Amino acid sequence: MKFPRRQFLHLATCAVALPAVLRLARAEDAPPRPASQGKTLAERLAAYAHELRYEDLDAETIERVKSHIIDSLGCGLAAFDEKPVRICRDVALTSSGAATVIGTTRRVAPDLAAFANDAAVRYLDLNDAYVASVTGHPSDTIPACLAVAEAERASPAELFTAIVLAYEINCRLIDAFDISTRGWDVPVFNLPAVALAAGKLMKLPPEKLAQAVNLSLNDHIPMGQTRTQVLSDWKGVASAEAGRNGVFAAMLARGGLTGPAPIFEGRLGFFKLVAAPAEVDVAGFGRRGVPFRIHQCGMKSYPAHVSAQTTVPAALALAREIGNLDRVTAIEIGTTRRGYQMAGSGAEKWAPESKETADHSLPYIATRAMFDGDIDNDSYAPEKLRDPRALAFMRKITVKEDPAFATITVSVPPTRLTATLDNGRRVTNLVDKMPGFPGQPIRRADVERKFRSNVGKRWPKERTDAVLKGLWDIERTEDLSVLLGRLALSS
Repeated sequence: MKFPRRQFLHLATCAVALPAVLRLARAEDAPPRPASQGKTLAERLAAYAHELRYEDLDAETIERVKSHIIDSLGCGLAAFDEKPVRICRDVALTSSGAATVIGTTRRVAPDLAAFANDAAVRYLDLNDAYVASVTGHPSDTIPACLAVAEAERASPAELFTAIVLAYEINCRLIDAFDISTRGWDVPVFNLPAVALAAGKLMKLPPEKLAQAVNLSLNDHIPMGQTRTQVLSDWKGVASAEAGRNGVFAAMLARGGLTGPAPIFEGRLGFFKLVAAPAEVDVAGFGRRGVPFRIHQCGMKSYPAHVSAQTTVPAALALAREIGNLDRVTAIEIGTTRRGYQMAGSGAEKWAPESKETADHSLPYIATRAMFDGDIDNDSYAPEKLRDPRALAFMRKITVKEDPAFATITVSVPPTRLTATLDNGRRVTNLVDKMPGFPGQPIRRADVERKFRSNVGKRWPKERTDAVLKGLWDIERTEDLSVLLGRLALSS
């Protein structure tokens, strides 16, 4: 068929223009890309991970790493006998490998060791916290780093560098992205953090580190239902699963497997589906002369949601001042917006039926603290959850978001408790600082006191002393397997 010259020119123009039109349509379809020139975010994170060196860590940072290792291991040993922890450990022990399951002398595949060990570290809700728009628990990455370091026979210097890297990636991504408004859960940030730390320990080149990030994120985004309504065993295991997936992604990347890319900027990537686009200034991450985010992490004093860390001392001070708690006619707990959302809303918080719900209930935690003078691992025993006097007292409690806290920049969520007594008198107590959080640095004596409390009577004092000495001197350890084997509670 012949076309008139004018029609032919029109068709030719369309044929030339069509690819450009399609490219424009695809560009309009995609979310806006941040202004970082050239490399994708995954590639920039990979470059940072590859370039970070032990020499970039100062003495204060190394001391901080050791404190968090000891704190995490103590939390894991305290939870060793808990049923969900035992289930995860039993699953891991069906494999064999080169990474120790903490509390035993058995070794399994590193991804399963990361899973079992972080389930223990996280379960009691007693490990560390990073407070931002959402709260993360960066020490959830330590079990993965230990497992891969042991399997790879890495040096203590390499282990320290990997842990600082995992904290930095985790915390900086928490700073950059608001995932809670779309209903996702904070362990999403553990995925690239662990993938990069594990890949660093495996000595992967930058291109494979970027693939580890791609692989870790694409199929493992956790939903916020984990921490909503009645909480299940999974609340203490979600981060462990993220750690397992991060290690596994690094293993796959080492083998040469590629993952979906660009995982952050892609048309159906992280920016489009999980969190709105944000500029992540990787050049501003911690390095020599620039403080690392691990110094902004706090160590919990109580096995409870981070917002409750200030609720407990506020409740204790209030109880001391009131004396006879029968005089209380009403109590108002003022907390942050996040504290209200996570631990102060929902009918289940006034009648918790599980440990997982109770340790995320400000009414329950305030009541038990006022009744018992403390909150510890025994505060969530079944008979205490069913205590009729406590349940009746909780009905006097309301929880509200305190607008004043929205403009206060603090390292730990504050709590204001106000009690109304039977004579109309009102008693108020505000707590907005906690030992172990930024502004009140943790000391070795505090770390050891908490570790000894977590270990309890499992070991004689002499053995606990020896274990602590070995952990404080971990940089002199020639065989990480031997050191971790000394933590065995059972064979």
